[in-house]
Amino acid sequence: MKINKLISGCAILLAACTQQPTAENLTGYVDPLIGSGGHGHVFVGAHVPFGMVQLGPTSVTTTWDWCSGYHQDENSVIGFSHTHLSGTGIGDLFDVTVMPVVGDVKYSRGTLEDATSGLWSPADRTKEIVRPGYYSVPLTRYNINAELTATTRVGMHRYTFPASDASAIVFDLENGGCWDKTTEASMTAEGNSLVVGWRYSKGWANNQKIYFAAEFSKPFADFTLHGEGNMYGRASFTTQEGETLLLKVGISPVSIEGAKAAIAAETPHWNFEQTASAADAAWEEELAKIRIESSDSAMKRTFYTAMFHAMTAPATFNDIDGSYRGADGNVYKAEHGTYTIFSLWDTYRAKMPLMSIIQSKRMGDFVATMLDICDKQGRLPVWHLWGCETDCMVGDPGIPVVADAIVKNIAGFDKEKGYKAIQKTLAKDGRGRGLRKQYGYIPCDPFKESVAYDMEYAIADAAAAQAAKSLGYTDDAATHTKNSHSYRNFFDKNTGFIRGKKTTGEFNTPFNPYYSAHRDDDYCEGNAWQYTWLVPHDVAGLAECFGGREATVARLDSLFLAPSTVEGDPSPDISGLIGQFAHGNEPSHHILYMYTMLGEPHKAAQRIREVLTTLYHDAHDGLSGNEDVGQMSAWYILSSIGMYQVEPAGGRYWFGSPTVDKAEIAVEGGIFTIEALNNSAANIYIKSVKLNGADYNLPYINHSDLKAGSTLTFEMSDTPAKWYAKGVAD
Repeated sequence: MKINKLISGCAILLAACTQQPTAENLTGYVDPLIGSGGHGHVFVGAHVPFGMVQLGPTSVTTTWDWCSGYHQDENSVIGFSHTHLSGTGIGDLFDVTVMPVVGDVKYSRGTLEDATSGLWSPADRTKEIVRPGYYSVPLTRYNINAELTATTRVGMHRYTFPASDASAIVFDLENGGCWDKTTEASMTAEGNSLVVGWRYSKGWANNQKIYFAAEFSKPFADFTLHGEGNMYGRASFTTQEGETLLLKVGISPVSIEGAKAAIAAETPHWNFEQTASAADAAWEEELAKIRIESSDSAMKRTFYTAMFHAMTAPATFNDIDGSYRGADGNVYKAEHGTYTIFSLWDTYRAKMPLMSIIQSKRMGDFVATMLDICDKQGRLPVWHLWGCETDCMVGDPGIPVVADAIVKNIAGFDKEKGYKAIQKTLAKDGRGRGLRKQYGYIPCDPFKESVAYDMEYAIADAAAAQAAKSLGYTDDAATHTKNSHSYRNFFDKNTGFIRGKKTTGEFNTPFNPYYSAHRDDDYCEGNAWQYTWLVPHDVAGLAECFGGREATVARLDSLFLAPSTVEGDPSPDISGLIGQFAHGNEPSHHILYMYTMLGEPHKAAQRIREVLTTLYHDAHDGLSGNEDVGQMSAWYILSSIGMYQVEPAGGRYWFGSPTVDKAEIAVEGGIFTIEALNNSAANIYIKSVKLNGADYNLPYINHSDLKAGSTLTFEMSDTPAKWYAKGVAD
């Protein structure tokens, strides 16, 4: 195609990534690279809060620690993809990958052993810049500097090229590796500055569809298709030394027209700096939902990076006009915001409760989306990804999220419809529920991970009971509460552990509490040590199983003193071990707060401070396990301000040991303020509590008090104390 128009790109580079934070600049505390090493699996790139576009580098490597497409241990870039996952244990997406190149290339992913085997280039990580809403890195193979920023539905690229008559931007719609396979793809040029197309794929999301429109700031000389199935498209240019080329890529789950509309609405200009500045401002607004005071700058970096990670997902899943792809594969239009990437087994524990505090409007939209999914697929979601149910992980984790929103009276969805969705989901017989109804528990001989499924179902039943109670369905509440006690069938008084049980009623043998076989035993990503404590909804009942409060506390102490070894063929998710407590994985996240519930708040304080200060830090490996779409970070945020919602849909937050001196949290009723007086590394124990200036003698605060904009004051001390009358097991 002939060049008939030239739109000059902007050549001014953005400032370096190190911003000096001010009272008005919380984004300066964010380091998106925290969690990009170790097993954190966080997304690294450019995006806005809850954005559909998550634009960043994707590597050649596709092994477990590269689930997000990026890891500190290897610096290859096969291109910049517009969708990624953050913190998951499985990979997918990497849709609409764009790679700037110079010269002839092989149109394939390539291998690390041969630097010319594909499109990929080494990236110079010493010159990498990454901050909220902006990413930049030099591609050394091509001598190209890549810069990225984003809006909700559009990725904006700026590439600085060397002088060449063989410069190009390549669109890669294959990019599957071991995670995801393209089933159908198409792209075509419309004129000489626009490329449109789509990619359908099958992977973790088994029927994913994405459409795109890509607009160039400079007309291309020609556009040609390459590779098997024509899944690579090359837009060719002649460039001068230092010339910048801009590209805007809009995406849609519905249509090419939706992708075009995204560009028109969100990036009607070619001002890269303006887009990056708007992205930074969007992050600043969301980070400011919690303003903390602390003299520890490293802790503030960890805290605000946790806030940043927690608001990466759920991701927007509707076009500008409200159109979205439903769980049945058809296209609909909604009045509310529609979202995707629901990692519910992880996030029902802390991430979604955090959202109910600082994102109550979006929380209503999250739940409305979940109810729509229920309408389309007949049950609440388990792990929903781009319109597809993956059924990943155990139990029915959608129930606690919907129930929690009902109990907290979150606006934006129909509460009665929400309860009916809970009831509909409880009535299903799949995924072991039929066996549970038949035996009163899920037996291990016909069903793998039986203990894990049953105990998560028990948690869902307890949450359903809370929702029923809040809506006045007292008979339902009693039934659900009774069902939530099914875990007691697995308690073996002889060993003091939760164990698998056969259809005959006998415990499964042989038994080793340290043993875990990934996806092939009675537990899921854990062993008997961890699962024995997976009873956040009935701590008093669990204490009865152990023979009383003192025996339970002694047994809980032993969890942290046991050898930190896991035998068998364990999941790599079992990480962050203190004894057999595994903070790197979600079934352990509530356990520390059980000490407060059992009347031993000083032990809770000791362990919580240990986790906050040793298993989180502001380096690349600063997470002890997968980020899991914000759950790991949400635990840190809530625990840093001194509380945690142990009981799903319980409507109350149990106290631990705040590390921040003060937190001001934007809530429905104004500002909820938490003060920790005399707080220090030595003063880890709560000595007394006041609510709105009056003495307060409960070990928790209710959500109703929190959202009203109250002031909660902790007086801290270096001496263990118990300021409240009793715990749940007294």
